[in-house]
Amino acid sequence: MNIGTLEKKWQMIEEEKNRMIQNSSDILPSDTILQELEKKQRELLRTYEKNLSAWDRVYLSRHIQRPKAKEWISYLFDEVFYLHGDRYYADDGTILGAVGYFGKIPVTIIGTNKGRTLEENMECNFGMSNPEGYRKALRLMKQAEKFSRPVITIIDTPGAYPGIGAEERGQGEAIARNLFYMSDLKVPVISLITGEGGSGGALALSVSDEIIMLENSTFSILSPEGFASILWKDAKLAKEAAEKMKMTAGDLYYRGLIDGVVREDISFSKQGFEDTMFRCKEILQEHLEKQMKLSVEERLCRRYSKYRKIGQ
Repeated sequence: MNIGTLEKKWQMIEEEKNRMIQNSSDILPSDTILQELEKKQRELLRTYEKNLSAWDRVYLSRHIQRPKAKEWISYLFDEVFYLHGDRYYADDGTILGAVGYFGKIPVTIIGTNKGRTLEENMECNFGMSNPEGYRKALRLMKQAEKFSRPVITIIDTPGAYPGIGAEERGQGEAIARNLFYMSDLKVPVISLITGEGGSGGALALSVSDEIIMLENSTFSILSPEGFASILWKDAKLAKEAAEKMKMTAGDLYYRGLIDGVVREDISFSKQGFEDTMFRCKEILQEHLEKQMKLSVEERLCRRYSKYRKIGQ
């Protein structure tokens, strides 16, 4: 059974539950029957969770029901105030910037935005930022440093936008400048990868003290389809490429490239994702408090050592 088949079976049970409730009029269906259907769903998911492949996790990282950046920001932070514009060219709707409170801690929040409908995705360019988005992010990180606010980035992007206009306005330079400044940012930086962490688009927001990934998210130099096209000249071999790339949270944590993995149930429901968000908030708080206890010198030294060790 592949992940698509699993989702169809899960949805069939969900539709049966909804149909029973709708057809029952004022009389609710037997709790026993509903409990049996829910048990069947749990067993179906539990059986499959043990055998997830890298390609299955790629599928889940792109799932339309995954919470988007605005939902994460709404759930994790209080008194959120959104900020706009890069002060050079435009405001890129793909990159969300805001200030708010994480518990009692004032923080700067930067997230890559995706949509669910075609209209929403058109507004945020399918999660692929132009250079002005990265320049806006850098402006807000410098502002955070000025006011001693930790920075939390929320990443879910297939990569930076590769269009002609983006290249003309300095896409590569904008990403490189973010990497340069983030490596020496004086405040704590925590990155949370909630879906796709693709290419330079993700890297531009993830030179962090701590990188936390959801269990079914990915982080890689490019998509499996792009990898297969370059290496084997055939994008249809993306499934094999995903295994070779070691792009899942488990693979990256094992190799010491990330700092935490948030357990995530396979779920195709809003409730399932809300449970994951609750666990994520606890882990995020733990990592942020750990970083805030360090001096600036110690934090920068650890950040430098962290990235120097990669690839050794």
